[in-house]
Amino acid sequence: MMTITMTAQVEAYLAERTTLGFLGAGPNASQLRSFARFFDDSGHRSSLTSDLAIEWAKGHARSREPRAWARRLDTLRPFAAYLLREDPATEFPQTQIFGKSHRRATPHIYTEDEILALLAAARRLDPEGGLRPAAFEAFYGLIAATGLRVSEAIKLRCADVDLGSRCLTVRMTKFNKSRHVPFHATVAVALADYLRMRDHFLPRVAEDTFFVSTPSRSLKKRAVHWTFQKLRNEAGIVARGAYRDVRIHDLRHTFICRRIQRWQAEGADIDNAIAALSTYVGHAKVSDTYWYLTGIPDLMATAGNRF
Repeated sequence: MMTITMTAQVEAYLAERTTLGFLGAGPNASQLRSFARFFDDSGHRSSLTSDLAIEWAKGHARSREPRAWARRLDTLRPFAAYLLREDPATEFPQTQIFGKSHRRATPHIYTEDEILALLAAARRLDPEGGLRPAAFEAFYGLIAATGLRVSEAIKLRCADVDLGSRCLTVRMTKFNKSRHVPFHATVAVALADYLRMRDHFLPRVAEDTFFVSTPSRSLKKRAVHWTFQKLRNEAGIVARGAYRDVRIHDLRHTFICRRIQRWQAEGADIDNAIAALSTYVGHAKVSDTYWYLTGIPDLMATAGNRF
């Protein structure tokens, strides 16, 4: 029987994760603390039960969609495994009683003309001939050409961009991994053009942020997304995926889908190629890359034929 509060159990769990090198429980920490308050306020003083976990997941969610309830149970699952180590009477639903917690929505796959229109719109940003338009054109162009995540491109330092060897070093990104990202000669030319503009406004220091919109301001996530909204509207791009508007992240989806399409047209060994692509884009599992075979109709047909 549990003799300490669930709140204390949650805090002990989060502390243990920190000791093991994890960054707490990330955005899940607040959800775990919410569950602990619910559990303690319920007056229950015994072991965790499936009924209480389900009641919290379903009855205290903002959404009435089963997928939202399933996500809340997924948040609790690692914590329940932690409790089970100390308390064999711990119960937790072992099946997906609410169905799958995540659904991959169909992305917008850009055409080449749409990408060119976005970059042309970036060149027209104010001030004309200034650092800001050069930085945003190079930033969005790099994501389109390499499939980097937005956060990865923002965090690049000058020392991470080697134009001579045509390679980026992406440090401690998602899942706390680092990787090298080679890029095409045309990307090197575009980045060199941006660097000449950057060097005109401020000295280049190895550990300084690579992308800067003014001599004193590096690109920030909010500005990157706000500016993209302006550019996509100016370019007149109409969303073709499951989202209302096109997104920056769809540039990453486009890179992966177009690369697989090209390999398919060239008759490449798709299994070996996708394993390499998975490493290149920083996926934790190769299955995350295989999903792109179902991402657009052309690749879905490929997946169907292979099956």
